[in-house]
Amino acid sequence: MTASRVLGVDSGGSGLRVALADASAPQRAETLTSREPVRTGGSGIDAGHLLEQLLPMARALLDRAGGGAVSAVAIGAAGMGTLGGQLRAELPAALGESLGVGRLALAADAVTAYAGALGQRPGAVVAAGTGLIALGTDLSAWQRADGWGHLLGDSGGGAWIGRAGLDAALRAHDGRRGGSAALLAAMESAFGPAQELPAKLYPRTDRPAVLASFAPEVARCAAGGDAVAADILARAAGHIAESASAVCPPAGVGTEAPQVALTGGLLKMGDPLLVPLRAELASQLPSARQVAAAGDPLDGALLIAASLAQDALRLPRHPTLLYVPAEQGR
Repeated sequence: MTASRVLGVDSGGSGLRVALADASAPQRAETLTSREPVRTGGSGIDAGHLLEQLLPMARALLDRAGGGAVSAVAIGAAGMGTLGGQLRAELPAALGESLGVGRLALAADAVTAYAGALGQRPGAVVAAGTGLIALGTDLSAWQRADGWGHLLGDSGGGAWIGRAGLDAALRAHDGRRGGSAALLAAMESAFGPAQELPAKLYPRTDRPAVLASFAPEVARCAAGGDAVAADILARAAGHIAESASAVCPPAGVGTEAPQVALTGGLLKMGDPLLVPLRAELASQLPSARQVAAAGDPLDGALLIAASLAQDALRLPRHPTLLYVPAEQGR
């Protein structure tokens, strides 16, 4: 098959990123970014709003590359699994008409994060930021753990760590067991007096992000020797490793060990989290190999698009996690 161009799309809470690449070498040639997140309404992710942003960006990338067409597109979107019904219903025809695209993959952002981190190998990827979700596959089916949001789960994620840190701060304020004077000082520096925190936090619609904003302070206190903060990060590491263990396929006889990779902004916390996390992964997943993520979700979208263009997509299909419309009814 001759080389062709593919388009990768990453849609999330911080906006939309679109990249064009050669299917035979799907590294980003050029990327365009919109800082406006795609709207979500009563019908889920708004397909019209996504197309309003995507189509001009795609045409601009093609014009800069000298024109031509796109042979395959892969779109990874936050919320695709539960809110992507309108995208699955409308995008295949819309992209076919507008860009002449015959091959399309619609993926949850956890799937593009997996593809970006590990490619098409068996293993597990933990995406850890404000929230936390783990996704794994043996290349026959997907397994998911957590990702239930800050009220029901996301254990070990940024909001979880931040809330645990604030709890320890308030315990110190009250004189209860489990408190940390260092975390209390950090909380008062960040949010003001303890008695004012509920009024500042509870009315906010972005409570998970506010909670997660305190996670770096927990890491800073742990690095400074605070035992309570260090214990919070040790417990977070245990939760993260548990999610990875729940989705990682077992090592097969005579096959390469499954790989485990970590992605997301939580990794920026550095050694206070990463040291206990590596130890927990080694303990809970002794047969897996810890590796650095090769790329991010946009790299994963490009890899999926390139693989689709070359009839080489090995990642398992799923009606909501990885949907390939052209394959339906075969």
